[in-house]
Amino acid sequence: MSTYQPIASVTLSSAQSSVTFSGIPQTYTDLILVVNNIVSSGTGNDTALRFNDDTSSNYSNTYLLGTGTSALSGRNPLTYADNGYLSANSGNPNTRIIHLMNYTNTTTFKTQLTRASGQNGGQVTAYVNLWRSTSAITKILVYSADSLNYAAGSTFNLYGVANASITNVAKATGGDSVTTDGTYWYHTFRSSGTFTPTQALTADYLVVAGGGGAGGWQSGGGGAGGLRCTVTATGGGGSLESALSLTAQAYTVTVGAGGAGGVYPGANQGNNGSNSVFSTITSTGGGGGGTYGNPSTSIADGKSGGSGGGAGGRESGDSTGGAGTSNQGYAGGTTFNAYARSALGGWVTAGGGGAGAVGGNNGSFTSGNGGNGVATSISGSSVTYAGGGGGNAGGSGGFSNVSSGTGGTGGGGNGGRSNSQTIAPQNGTANLGGGGGGAYDTTGGAGGSGIVIVRYAV
Repeated sequence: MSTYQPIASVTLSSAQSSVTFSGIPQTYTDLILVVNNIVSSGTGNDTALRFNDDTSSNYSNTYLLGTGTSALSGRNPLTYADNGYLSANSGNPNTRIIHLMNYTNTTTFKTQLTRASGQNGGQVTAYVNLWRSTSAITKILVYSADSLNYAAGSTFNLYGVANASITNVAKATGGDSVTTDGTYWYHTFRSSGTFTPTQALTADYLVVAGGGGAGGWQSGGGGAGGLRCTVTATGGGGSLESALSLTAQAYTVTVGAGGAGGVYPGANQGNNGSNSVFSTITSTGGGGGGTYGNPSTSIADGKSGGSGGGAGGRESGDSTGGAGTSNQGYAGGTTFNAYARSALGGWVTAGGGGAGAVGGNNGSFTSGNGGNGVATSISGSSVTYAGGGGGNAGGSGGFSNVSSGTGGTGGGGNGGRSNSQTIAPQNGTANLGGGGGGAYDTTGGAGGSGIVIVRYAV
């Protein structure tokens, strides 16, 4: 990224006596003002700058001037910063590059360097101006000291100069990708690694654990990985997490894997996802989805996790979703026995919980949808993470009237369907921490892996 950042640009459409830049940002180290102008009339005089409307005798300049045949120098106390002679020749534009150093400093006087060329008689001039003020420069007036007009077509461009050591060099190492937008540095870990600051810094973070797998037979969707974040929103409806104060040492980053789906044949619950860890922050892996629970009842319930797994099917009694973890995710949905086996012979189960919502319960002819995830802009743009997996649908008879659940936003896998209209359950999306989709008579969808993103200010 370039260290020169445009602040303002003015091109005159008609003759004008002055140009003002006000409200100058205080986020740069230096300012560069490039002036390319023509004097519309008059005998010519010096281009002047005034800062913050100061008209007192607080300015002085030293100059060196060469014409090709002679050289001059001098020093003058003034009521403005002098930046070179203006030619009255409309065919002879004047160009100045004006460098204002350390313009935000409130403890020292301000120094300005100017290179000027293209003046009457082919002069080339260098100026050093001093403004004896400790005020930060917030306003610049550009005008002719002899009250001349600048002609149409004259241009005035103001740039801010960012510190190269800050802008172009990260303050830490580690991550599968390291990027900057000029405001923040972003270290994205899609796999485990080490984050090592080169200096003390304050870091925002997103830590998403691996999503849970769905069960392998008449199963509920897997729960999303737990989500903890300092930007936009965190999981489970909780308050935003607090940023971390880090020092120049190595911090282990663990990106949790998604849990495997329960194996079919056999009634097997889905496996929980693995935790993700950054420094002192741990997000809990998503809960596995429940499976067919007769005669056993416990395996029909979803497992607890960052977000809870959705409940599987039972022929007697309701089965419940797994609990979510406080400030990370929500519980999985319930499979009600009254609906578990629909009147038309199809099985419908519950969706897994998401970081942003509880997993959906089953209905008379529909499986529950996965709970939606949470959107955060920690990466520089809004992305949704940690959606729960949808419940399955399956059976015979009026199967075509039974709908499987959809995965929650943020990478939750859709539930599967079976028999004559076979649709495989989907896995949760990698690096979003989504739960796997439920299955009727096949291995359940696996959970998606998690992610860790660390950001800090440029």
